[in-house]
Amino acid sequence: MRHTYQVYFGGDLFNHKDLIGNALLSSYIEKCSNGKYKCYLPQSLDQSHATAMDIRNQDLIKIIECDLALFNFDGAELDSGTVVEFIFAKFLDIPSVVLRSDFRSSGEKDLGGEDWNLMCSFYPRTEVVQFSAIAYYQKAMNESSSLSEAENRLYAKIAKEIIDGFDTVKARSPLLADNKEQMETLYQWALRFPGSGLERFCDNREKLHKIVRQKREKGLI
Repeated sequence: MRHTYQVYFGGDLFNHKDLIGNALLSSYIEKCSNGKYKCYLPQSLDQSHATAMDIRNQDLIKIIECDLALFNFDGAELDSGTVVEFIFAKFLDIPSVVLRSDFRSSGEKDLGGEDWNLMCSFYPRTEVVQFSAIAYYQKAMNESSSLSEAENRLYAKIAKEIIDGFDTVKARSPLLADNKEQMETLYQWALRFPGSGLERFCDNREKLHKIVRQKREKGLI
């Protein structure tokens, strides 16, 4: 049976470059995977009248609902909101791909880490896709006769690497494979420990049970 996987797309969404870049990459991931992976973009949710607490809770509940996650780890310093989302996903053992296209080196590489703070490294069921965006961009431009052709070359290449990452990470065994009942308890706790009304977004056991059951049917937990 061919499954479709919902992917939480975490990363910066604060300017026009972030927003259109996220949207383009999301569409190419879906297209290049033939619909196997469909991204949820937090920027697409109408939050114009939402409070800060509402926005936080909406994003956390989407992480709970999604099958996999993609986190953009670009920048000299990682976006703090993305880091919280990443750790929340790892708490739930959600298979995740970390994407870094920033060509700048930083972090803890001299200690055997990555180009970011070591506290965001070494988590299970996590695959890193890293490349130099400027190198990929220049190659695509040099091989193309138009901007639209370069866009297609660039984003199709990036999307395919991310899709390979999803395929790799979702095949890894769940941490609680031998104790499936404990996983539902973990999801219940994920709705409670953040506080501030998050539990109201999934206010009955049947809804949460359905989320866990569907992930189990896909072999994710």
